[in-house]
Amino acid sequence: MSAPTPRPSYAAFFRIPHTRHTFTAALIGRLSYGMVSLAVMLSVTEATGSYAAAGTVMALFGATSVLLSPVRAALIDRHGPRRALIPMASLYATLLATLATAAWRPGTPAPALGALAVTAGACTPPLGPTVRALWGEVIEDNRVLQRAYSLDGIAEEILFVSGPLLVGAVVQFAPPAAALCALLVWTGTLAFALSPAVAGVRPAVTKPVARSGRRFRDGRALLQPVVVAAGVGLSVGAVDLLVMAYATRHHHGNDVVAWVLAALSLGSALGGLLNGAVDWRTPARARLPLLAGGLGLALSAAGLAPGLGTLTVAVACAGFFVAPALTTSYLIADEAAPPGRRTQAGAWVNTAVNAGSASGTAGAGLLVGHLPLGLCFALSGTVAVAAGLLSVRRAGPRPRGARGTARPATDYPQ
Repeated sequence: MSAPTPRPSYAAFFRIPHTRHTFTAALIGRLSYGMVSLAVMLSVTEATGSYAAAGTVMALFGATSVLLSPVRAALIDRHGPRRALIPMASLYATLLATLATAAWRPGTPAPALGALAVTAGACTPPLGPTVRALWGEVIEDNRVLQRAYSLDGIAEEILFVSGPLLVGAVVQFAPPAAALCALLVWTGTLAFALSPAVAGVRPAVTKPVARSGRRFRDGRALLQPVVVAAGVGLSVGAVDLLVMAYATRHHHGNDVVAWVLAALSLGSALGGLLNGAVDWRTPARARLPLLAGGLGLALSAAGLAPGLGTLTVAVACAGFFVAPALTTSYLIADEAAPPGRRTQAGAWVNTAVNAGSASGTAGAGLLVGHLPLGLCFALSGTVAVAAGLLSVRRAGPRPRGARGTARPATDYPQ
């Protein structure tokens, strides 16, 4: 277990034994998640010649991957990361490689590809929730844990921006990019699961079972981060399509869309760095609604942008609140989780973000053709503000106290 440090920096996290190897291994595996959507979509489109079929396959893959994440997380909590992750990643990688091979040959029936996608999605290793749960187990100082979560969020932003670029490069000389996704996730997960840091995590089956009343209270405490994560996902999920609609209506090329969305990611990364570096005195449950509100107000302001430059600045300002809101949600979920249930708690927040993002994109698609674009931006921002306000009422009881002397309850109650 790590020792508390006075006013720790980000470097304090990497000074903990085995964190560099474990963090790097997890990033290798999670890079595949930034690539897999585009890789599978390109493969299915090439095989079937139908964008509708590709969209359906991706919807099925995404649905099983996102909605079953808490179930897979429960298996990891029950049996431990090493015993659960390695078979899960091996099956997922095999199915993904089979999908890539089948799609490489034109004429493969779309139902067969859909069946492979559904099965692969159901086996997706929940590396993000597992990594964050691991940091909660091995890090005693809550300030270091906050920095670890912030680094995790920033790394995830980078992976999901660089993933599609890597796919674009790979398909030039190795068309079945989904096969590379399979290799990355299996290699990264195996290296992560065999890390000495993971070896010290005991499965929940060896720990005392929480009382039903405690489970109920922790469930109520988990509502706040889940509600806010869903609201953030809904709002951010709508941005991609709204920015594309803005570029079209103002006669800009599609290339500007990538730059505006890059500004969103850059703002999120900067916000995450600052959030992780500050030793907050305000409780996390009080900060979370404010972060959601800041995101909502910035998105509403983006709808009033008179030009592309102003829109880019407004979207970057909105991104400034994204990583801090999600990092804070994960911290609260970690504190709300009973012993041996950390991965499940993080998976519920992760599921809320992803499901909200998909719903936000779909909702924006329905509204953008019938309402003024400025109003669509305002509605997407209102969702985040409403989630923040609702989370104040749904916050439930305060989470369990700090673990040992390393987590001062006055400064770091989350």
